[in-house]
Amino acid sequence: MTKPTGPEQVSALSFEESTRRLSAIVEELEGGELPLERSLALFEEGVRLARAAKERLDRAERRVEELLGVDAQGKPIVREFES
Repeated sequence: MTKPTGPEQVSALSFEESTRRLSAIVEELEGGELPLERSLALFEEGVRLARAAKERLDRAERRVEELLGVDAQGKPIVREFES
């Protein structure tokens, strides 16, 4: 079993770590042998992880759009990268 992640730990995980943990949560929930409270805790953790992963994907998508952007003269639009 993978170590649970709390709200403060989710933002420290990479996208790949988040998706691995999400997969472990889904597998555990699909087993169907968990007490209700454990199921709810896993579900809450999964929601936090999914939201954080979506935010990372959204930021990456915006960055790609910026990198592919050009101005009216056809020159690349460049600005500082936000990490």
